[in-house]
Amino acid sequence: MIKLLIVDDSALMRRQLTNIFQNAGDFEIRIARNGREAVEENRAFAPNVITLDINMPEMDGLTALSLLMAERPVPVVMVSSLTEKGALATLEALNLGAVDYIPKPGGTISLTISEIENEIISKVRAAARARLKTTSGLAARLRGDLTTSRVASQPSAAPARSLIRRGGVRSDGVVLIGVSTGGPRTLEDILPKLPANFAWPVLVAQHMPPSFTRPFAERMNALCLLTVSEVSRPTPLEAGNIYIGKGGADMVLARRANKLTALARPEHSEFLWHPSVELLGRSALEHCDPVNVIAVMLTGMGYDGAQAFAELKQRGARTIAESEESAIVFGMPAELIARGGATLTLPADRIAVQLQNWIER
Repeated sequence: MIKLLIVDDSALMRRQLTNIFQNAGDFEIRIARNGREAVEENRAFAPNVITLDINMPEMDGLTALSLLMAERPVPVVMVSSLTEKGALATLEALNLGAVDYIPKPGGTISLTISEIENEIISKVRAAARARLKTTSGLAARLRGDLTTSRVASQPSAAPARSLIRRGGVRSDGVVLIGVSTGGPRTLEDILPKLPANFAWPVLVAQHMPPSFTRPFAERMNALCLLTVSEVSRPTPLEAGNIYIGKGGADMVLARRANKLTALARPEHSEFLWHPSVELLGRSALEHCDPVNVIAVMLTGMGYDGAQAFAELKQRGARTIAESEESAIVFGMPAELIARGGATLTLPADRIAVQLQNWIER
């Protein structure tokens, strides 16, 4: 049985979520009405996983999350509204240590949460098995040491000093990154470490809803030496840029006037997850020389992108699967490895250096 603590100030939401998990059959459930009760139940009940609302009286979700992670770290799935304000709060929660989030399809009190019942159950089950990241930067934030936290989150000076470009860098290369559950925190271990003169554009397919990807791109842009932007229109690729696929769409590569261009297309109904990593990989197979492609598979549930990335490797691309030791959820990297699609398996904190080494050769 999975010990689940449901935290929400809405009696309706507590009842809806309780019914969903009771019907699933493998959950032992307790409830809390606010962040203060959540902290108390985390001590007394010792749950395996928590669903945590953001906006609550007495103690809000972000404050509660900070205390939970400082006192007894536990996998937390945030329950978030699909608004820009909700997206910003959810990204902050992920930065503080939450594993994933459940979007409320109907707003603050959802009358249509049954529409995403299967997604809710699968996310919470995956979170219960997730590997928590307890980095020094997170510890600094939880202690309230904002100065230390800011220093820890900024790219170090060493990569910028050491990256003198060699003559062998290919001009038409591209880096593809596929990522899902746990992605925002993991990407913060990688993208800020890329130097300002990184020679290839980087395309990131991070599974997210439409209202989340622009705030996420803006957040990453503040952390990275490279320019980070959301792809919402045809965008010619340029070195020194990181492109985030727009939520509610699929990001694919095409050639316009013989120049690689990122496009945002409506979600393809054949694929389960969006922005689709598989479609991004297939478009690279169609429009790129695989020798000029590096594909990176990071933390996430499921198998999105595994087949396309494995085929890219077979045709000459270099690929990285995030290792189990650092992956919050090892599903997507494990699928790539199982298909023989990983050139290397590396922890997240070693991937940026490997990318730079490869493109300089």
